[in-house]
Amino acid sequence: MEWLEAAVLGVLQGLTEFLPISSSAHLRIVPEMFGWEDPGAAFTAVSQIGTETAVILYFARDIGRIIDAWFRSLFVRRSRDGAELRRGRRRRGYDPQDARMGWFVIIGTVPIVVAGLSFEDVIENDFRSLWIIGTTLVTLGIVLGIADRVGRRERTGADLRYRDAIAIGAAQALALIPGVSRSGASISMGLLLGLDRPTAARFAFLLAIPAVLGAGIYEWPSAMEEGSVYGTGPTILATVISFAVALGVISWLFRWLERHSYAPFVGWRIAIGSFTLLMLATGVWNAT
Repeated sequence: MEWLEAAVLGVLQGLTEFLPISSSAHLRIVPEMFGWEDPGAAFTAVSQIGTETAVILYFARDIGRIIDAWFRSLFVRRSRDGAELRRGRRRRGYDPQDARMGWFVIIGTVPIVVAGLSFEDVIENDFRSLWIIGTTLVTLGIVLGIADRVGRRERTGADLRYRDAIAIGAAQALALIPGVSRSGASISMGLLLGLDRPTAARFAFLLAIPAVLGAGIYEWPSAMEEGSVYGTGPTILATVISFAVALGVISWLFRWLERHSYAPFVGWRIAIGSFTLLMLATGVWNAT
């Protein structure tokens, strides 16, 4: 059964990672519904390597261009009036905005790294309470709905600034609490800062890459060790499945955002969060 459970959770991870509905919350709630054991934070972190691999593949050209431009920016100095001066030869096609995007991702990753290392024990234990998950699903669903409605959605990627990266990075750090949603928190902050929907989503996905890969690599030994919930084989299976499913979800989501709002995801968050709280209040589920 552990192989079947891991496969189901892999599909679930791939479906929910990029939608602003919190994959970690669903990987905690669904096992509770079926009477399975909580897969744990380590399994969740490792399975997310699959979904982030899908992001890397989907944005491969953008990522390659950003990395190339960022490295080239290290060899550029500025004059007193702000104009760029060459320190070395650069190939044609260098875009300073791509270089800035590299710095935005680096700066925006700092808050979640600091918070993750500082509160590791709390994240892996106390934060997995279903009371917390149900509450954050509802609360952040309301926040996402407000952000999507009041955000001006006038700014594009060319309008991103360092203060935006810091603010969105701080919002991403909240996703260490299951139920918040990494993409949901980052996108909500982006919308509140006036970014349009595709830009907010694109930056949220790029920003998540180092944080998620780092967490997955860090938790890999714990997920694979003897005595873990699923062990090596099922965990790898879940990771591979999550990659395949996520690749299709990313493409679909960006097409959706061109014409639609986040309203369905807001409704789903509030519904599943309220259902979780109801099951806890009636004693059907145990919070821990």
